Amino acid sequence: MLELRAVNAGYGTFQALFDVDLDVRAGEAVGVIGPNGAGKTTLMRVISGLIRPSRGSIRMEGTDVVATPPHKIVSLGIAHVPENRRLFPQLSVDDNLKMGAFMKEARSHYAERLEVVFDLFPRLKERRHQMAGTMSGGEQQMCAIGRALMSNPKLLLLDEPSAGLAPVVVQQVFELVKRIRASGLTVLIVEQNVQQVLKVVDRAYLIEAGTIRASGTSAEMLASDTVREAYLGV
Repeated sequence: MLELRAVNAGYGTFQALFDVDLDVRAGEAVGVIGPNGAGKTTLMRVISGLIRPSRGSIRMEGTDVVATPPHKIVSLGIAHVPENRRLFPQLSVDDNLKMGAFMKEARSHYAERLEVVFDLFPRLKERRHQMAGTMSGGEQQMCAIGRALMSNPKLLLLDEPSAGLAPVVVQQVFELVKRIRASGLTVLIVEQNVQQVLKVVDRAYLIEAGTIRASGTSAEMLASDTVREAYLGV
């Protein structure tokens, strides 16, 4: 479904990604793990078109993502839930969800997608008229994911969904990821909480200093001495 080959990217003169190769197949959940500053968020931004690679190719179901205007990348079926959620805090839950259905093709299926989101996250239906900024961290994460789902994506990008949340809420967020997976959606998730994310993905990539250092199934990554010593404390 998604294919990155020799992707280089950065900000001005600073290079954050070096020759990154990555694949996500339809129907699977893939994790990207690594320390702060490793390039995980840059990777997500490159895929969703927020920044352009300086070199390399990105294809979504055969379509050249790099050649696609940024505002049309969502039309390829890619939806990005950014780090720290980036909701519109002064708007209601309903209005935030409407922002996710801004594309013409999504607007025509608005009511249908809204039902899907409310079925997945009943709490949002209860809070639909509440200002998004007044909700708890976990509820805001539901709203951010729900907003992304309003475009009826094929691939959901989740950037650090547990960041800044209390431990009990982190558990709830990973339960949300499991439910999204069960709905059949393909997921690429960037996460520092290595132990938790390896429980919900099929495969994972380890990125350090902008370079893919290792990859494998969840079981292989959990068994890796490098991952265990550096990220699991064992």
